Amino acid sequence: MPSWQAHLLKNFFRLRRITKPGAGILDIDKSRSELEALAAKFKTKIELDCTAVEIKKIPAEWISTPEASDDSVILYLHGGSYHSGSINSHRSLAANIGDSAGARVLIIDYRLAPENPYPAAVEDTLTAYQWLLENQYSPDRIALVGDSAGGGLVLSLLVNLRDRNQPLPAAAVCLSPWTDLTCSGESWKTNAHRDIMLDPKSALESAKLYLRETDPRTPLASPLYADLKGLPPILIQVGTDEVIFSDAENFAKKAHAAKVDLILDMWDGMQHEWHFAANFMPEGQHAIERIGRFIWRHIK
Repeated sequence: MPSWQAHLLKNFFRLRRITKPGAGILDIDKSRSELEALAAKFKTKIELDCTAVEIKKIPAEWISTPEASDDSVILYLHGGSYHSGSINSHRSLAANIGDSAGARVLIIDYRLAPENPYPAAVEDTLTAYQWLLENQYSPDRIALVGDSAGGGLVLSLLVNLRDRNQPLPAAAVCLSPWTDLTCSGESWKTNAHRDIMLDPKSALESAKLYLRETDPRTPLASPLYADLKGLPPILIQVGTDEVIFSDAENFAKKAHAAKVDLILDMWDGMQHEWHFAANFMPEGQHAIERIGRFIWRHIK
């Protein structure tokens, strides 16, 4: 049963959708500014030490909290439908997860569509992970974490590393991952009226901007269509009211068939990326605590 805080937040976003309906056309500049403004409402209460760094022309930032271990690293890949999101918009969420896991966080500003379509984001995530290895971070002390489109990038990175015979990280965590850019899973229809955060039409437009002429079933764009054998332990968290629910469920089924150690953690009545509201909503805090325990167990 969702908490009263969850109901209150859901009603806030429902009212917001009614009073500020979309124009029916994907406006990239508006999407970017709205995500930044929305994320600013969910600040972390944790003391942060943030240091900017450049990774082979990719802007990045180290985030440390008082509980963070210097030799344990989370590589964080933000969401935003491949065309929005930034270090700034996802700093608080990444920091809360890092603090729960007792690890430093490296968050990157990978290149975004439509200026830089697929495979730019995939290339940048690979570059960032390789940079960690080059700087003597042990793969068994690295965890990958990503939300939404960033969750899809996490899974694509795992497949990319395995195919290149490169060392895999200790574990990966995906928050409401977008694993199938065809948006053809059952929940894209059945949850269309329950999900007040994601719009199926806008998601398809975002996928087209990111893919251009690339087949949406390309494994490194839609990891649901990849061979999943040999991947490290994975935790996926998803809300049952999300249109993206099928993306998580179908990926988990395929991963289990491939003998991947994967936990599908389903949250009743939760909306897309409820983790952002961890300082207000108990479900967000509890979900992040589970993430922290999962990462700690695998990198410690």
